[in-house]
Amino acid sequence: MCTAFNADFDGDQMAVHLPLSVEAQAEARVLMLSANNLLSPASGRPIVAPNQDLIIGGYYLTQQIDGREGEGRAYRTMSELTNALDNNYVTLHSSIVWYGSSVTKPLNTTPGRLILEEALPDGYVARFGHIDKALGKSALSEIVERLSDHFSKAVVAVALDRIKSLCYRYASKSGLTFSIDDIKAPTNKAQILEGYEDKAEKVENQFRRGIITDQERRQQEVRIWSDAKAEVMAAMQQAFKDDKFNPIDMMVGSGARGNMTQLTQIAGMRGLVANPRGDMIPRPIKSNFREGLATLEYFIATPGARKGLVDTALRTADSGYLTRRLHDVAQELIVREDDCGTSQGAWVEDVTADTPNKRNWLETRLFGRALHTDVTLSNGTVLPRNSIVGDAEMAMLREDEKIMRVRVRSVLTCESKNGICAKCYGRSLATGNEIELGEAVGVIAAQSIGEPGTQLTMRTFHTGGVAGKDIAGGLPRVVELFEARHPRGSASLARATGVVRIGADDSKGLVVNVIDDSGTEVPVVLPLGSKLKVKDGDSVVAGQLLTDGPIDPKELLEISGIRDAQAYIVEEVQRVYRDQGVAIHDKHIELILRQMTRRYIVQDPGDTPFLPGERIDARALREANERLSKEGKRTAEGRPELMGITKAAISTDSWLSAASFQETTRVLTEAAIDAKSDSLIGLKENIIIGKVIPAGTGMDAYNLFGIDYPGYVRAQSHTTEGDEGIEVDPAAFAAPARSASELDASDVESVLGVSVADHSGAESLPSGDHVAAEPQFDEPADDTEAL
Repeated sequence: MCTAFNADFDGDQMAVHLPLSVEAQAEARVLMLSANNLLSPASGRPIVAPNQDLIIGGYYLTQQIDGREGEGRAYRTMSELTNALDNNYVTLHSSIVWYGSSVTKPLNTTPGRLILEEALPDGYVARFGHIDKALGKSALSEIVERLSDHFSKAVVAVALDRIKSLCYRYASKSGLTFSIDDIKAPTNKAQILEGYEDKAEKVENQFRRGIITDQERRQQEVRIWSDAKAEVMAAMQQAFKDDKFNPIDMMVGSGARGNMTQLTQIAGMRGLVANPRGDMIPRPIKSNFREGLATLEYFIATPGARKGLVDTALRTADSGYLTRRLHDVAQELIVREDDCGTSQGAWVEDVTADTPNKRNWLETRLFGRALHTDVTLSNGTVLPRNSIVGDAEMAMLREDEKIMRVRVRSVLTCESKNGICAKCYGRSLATGNEIELGEAVGVIAAQSIGEPGTQLTMRTFHTGGVAGKDIAGGLPRVVELFEARHPRGSASLARATGVVRIGADDSKGLVVNVIDDSGTEVPVVLPLGSKLKVKDGDSVVAGQLLTDGPIDPKELLEISGIRDAQAYIVEEVQRVYRDQGVAIHDKHIELILRQMTRRYIVQDPGDTPFLPGERIDARALREANERLSKEGKRTAEGRPELMGITKAAISTDSWLSAASFQETTRVLTEAAIDAKSDSLIGLKENIIIGKVIPAGTGMDAYNLFGIDYPGYVRAQSHTTEGDEGIEVDPAAFAAPARSASELDASDVESVLGVSVADHSGAESLPSGDHVAAEPQFDEPADDTEAL
């Protein structure tokens, strides 16, 4: 619960959902039940996973230690093994031989690992094998992922409950606690630092003799002391490893709490810190917190510590404001049709083909998408177009070394008139099924990107090179990208495809010419002090980096086109979240980008009623040009515009939504002058005027169906026309109400639209197929009762 709600035990409060009507009861049982919400809508990975003390319990239970009591003994049954444990003939961590019914040959394992396997559902060990290592955070999360992928939700819920109880029990039995004596400082720290002191002294001498500049001296000293800290860290890690069952090593090694950087500051050395301007101070803090800092070291460390506290206070507010802007720009994006019929798609490139990165590439970019074209694998298997890439397809693509890129349907190329189509969006990551009509995918995207914002660092990293070249990282970098701002110290790009010719360095900067195929020279003036990434005679393509630094996405849009600019922003946002260990699917970032790039600036209006320089919706321009083409008239020309999310939110067609966001006076004044009307397409504008939102059961399609249920009374609409329009039959309220436990599957199906009475001749209701896959309420299975 705490992970999903981002809750902690410091006074957090929650609202209670009290389901009164039959619709609310169905919603609580089917949509809100925790067992039906095991997957994160942001990444599709399980949101329920062991953490902190649960990890310690699992890690302690699955440890194997040589030389323990009962080593080498053989056992056939769990009762026999339990009896031996109770009588101290064997320990949890002893290496034993297992001859149980689940193995075909003798298995070397530990009693602790067999106890944990007992908590897993039947068939897990047969499918995935026995536990053969100490389970840390990632291994326990992998078990939960396998459970959610291959077992029913009811079975998963019971298994997770068993794992939870088991891990808590053995976390208590481990007696985990620590004292200052458990903090193992490396014994050879003084010798390590002595060698690096000599290196630093040589650099100082070179500077005094004028051989190197002050900037070069700083860079070399930073590198020397960074290497020293790394060597001290390695020695400290070895000291911890030599001490079996060291509690601090268990916490960090299992992933339960803390990391090696924090541990190095406690037991190794603090290392280099930044001054108030953000520059690295070239003299390090050689002490650690266990030894205590010297007076001078304490004052050197003060600015960094103060900045950390200030950043923590600012981060929450900044993250909340980013979430609000993302919500505002994306709230009108709702799945409104099954297939827009677009002929366009997006290429998903496998930039790095090594195994861990390929898995990451598949999960965050390809998983849950619809294929744009047929994909033929090396073994002849054909994955048909419009099929969704699931676990089986992922496994095939991961193992096929020849598949380096795949073309998929994308929300960036969706041609739906309003909102998004189901095929371009693909699978719902929260349910594992195809996305349903009426799903507010824009709000899900905004939440998925904004919610982890508080985890991102506020730090700006200094390059240690040219003054003023700070590279934004963490949350400021995400904001910079979504607001489409010009980054500080941005890179220079090749403005044509051709061969590089590096010219003379003058007072304005270094001139680099790119000679294209026709022999035309396209000059680029690089700022003084720029670090070149190309050499004279190199071949470059338009949009390629000529110098180090972040790319200005607006410049990339101008040179390489809209697709390259979109791909760059997606990759850069993902880079920030990846560095913090946060998984977000590309499709969420693409939905925000769709709103940022939805406008075109008219350059030549042709025979359209548009004006030169006017900003119009890309869809409106496309429709106008299609109509003019059929009539044989001159079409309009425009160039895509990349707007920041604040500007995109204010530029929405809905003046109600824009006015409730920012610059209310200006928006309302312009709307009144232009006599604008609001089509009420998004969520905000409908809430403002008191209408039901056009998402979920608020879609028009649901109003075409009635619910047949004994004693059911449809909620009456409120009207300001006078009370004579409302008629309520008092007898209706006398009908006996049924409790949630008396509901059966047919009630739920009738409410959710799987089997309902049709009062309009409408063809169908948005998909509710996932209900049929749930346990039946009138005939509960064993697992359902356990729930």
